[in-house]
Amino acid sequence: MSIHPMKQMMVPTQLTHLDEQQNKVAHPSTSLLKTILLIIVLSVTCRNLPAQNQPQAIRTDIPLDSIRLSDPCILADKSTSMYYMTGTGGMLWKSKDLKKWTGPYKVAMTDPTSWMGDNPMIWAAELHEYKGRFYYFATFTNRAVKIDTVGSNIIERRACHVLVSDSAAGPYVPMKDPVYLPANMPTLDGTLWVEEGKPYLVYCYEWLQNLDGTIEKIQLKPDLSGPDGHSKLLFKASDSPWSREKVNGKDVPNKVTDGPWLFRTGTGRLGMIWTSWIYDVYTQGVAYSKTGKLDGPWEQEKAPITPPNFGHGMLFQTFEGKWLMSVHSHKSVNGRTMRYPHLFETDLSGDKLVIGKPYLP
Repeated sequence: MSIHPMKQMMVPTQLTHLDEQQNKVAHPSTSLLKTILLIIVLSVTCRNLPAQNQPQAIRTDIPLDSIRLSDPCILADKSTSMYYMTGTGGMLWKSKDLKKWTGPYKVAMTDPTSWMGDNPMIWAAELHEYKGRFYYFATFTNRAVKIDTVGSNIIERRACHVLVSDSAAGPYVPMKDPVYLPANMPTLDGTLWVEEGKPYLVYCYEWLQNLDGTIEKIQLKPDLSGPDGHSKLLFKASDSPWSREKVNGKDVPNKVTDGPWLFRTGTGRLGMIWTSWIYDVYTQGVAYSKTGKLDGPWEQEKAPITPPNFGHGMLFQTFEGKWLMSVHSHKSVNGRTMRYPHLFETDLSGDKLVIGKPYLP
C-alpha cells in the first residue's frame, strides 16, 4: 500500500478522539474534580493505544462484502480449520467458511519503545506460516518522525517489520532485530518468499523518495528475526508496460509499486502479482521470472491481470484445495473512498496465472 492522492483520503480515518478529550481537560466546566481526572486517565490510556488498533466491538456473522478492509490477506490454517484475514489497519477476522466473519481482533503487539513509537499506523499486514510458527508481515509508520523531504513530499518513518506468534490467532510480538530495512528509506508491503530453503523479504521501496518505486528483496535469518544480507533490486515501476500517469501532459508509466505476492504455476514458473495505477484507477499486473529464480530478470506482462479497480492481491488455497485471489476495490461513499475485500477464482495449473470469475462463498 503506497501513497496516492486517492489513498491519502484514508489518513483522517486513523485519527482518534484524543483532541476532543484534550479540549475537555484544557477547558473544564463545572464538572467535579474526579470527572476531570477520569478524562485525563482515559486520554492517557487511549494515547498509548495504536490508533488503528483501538478496541472495537467484536462482531459476528459478518458477510465479507460488509467488511471495510484494504490489502486483504487470508491464511487458511488447517490445524484450526479456520480462515484468518488481516490487512491495512492490522486487525484480524476469523471465518470457518469464508462466508461469515467474526472480528475485528487486535493481534499486533508492537513495542512502544521501538522506532515505531506508541501509535504506529499499520498497512498491508500479512500472515504466513513458516516452520511451525506464524508470522505477521506488515508496514508500520511512525508519523511523529520525518526522515526526508523530496519536493513537496514530507516522508514519514515507514518500514516493513515482522512479528511472530505460536498461533495463527495471535497475539503477534516483536522478535530480536529492531529494524529490517534502512531507517532512511520508506519501505512497505513486505511479503515472504522461500527459495532453495532460504527465506526472503520482498518489499516495495516507496516512490515518494526515489520517484520511481521499486520492488526489492533481502534475505532473512532462518527464524525470520531480522535481515541476513543486503537488498537487491528486482524491478522498477517504470518497467511496467500497462500502468499510466500523466507527467507534464505526457503519458508515462506510473511511479507506484504496491503489494508484491509471489507464486509458482503448475509448470513451476515463478510469477509475481503487483499493483500500480492507470491514471486514477487501481490496477494489478503480473511479472514472470525468466530464470525461475527470485533474482530474475523479471518480464512484465503487457496487460493487467485483474479488472480495473481491483488490486493488492494475494493467493491462497481453500481447505477444499481451490485457489483463490483476495483483492480489494475502491468505492466512493458520500465523498469518501472506501475499500472492500473481494475474492476471485484463479487457475494456476498451466504456465500462467489465470483469473476467473468473482468467487462468492
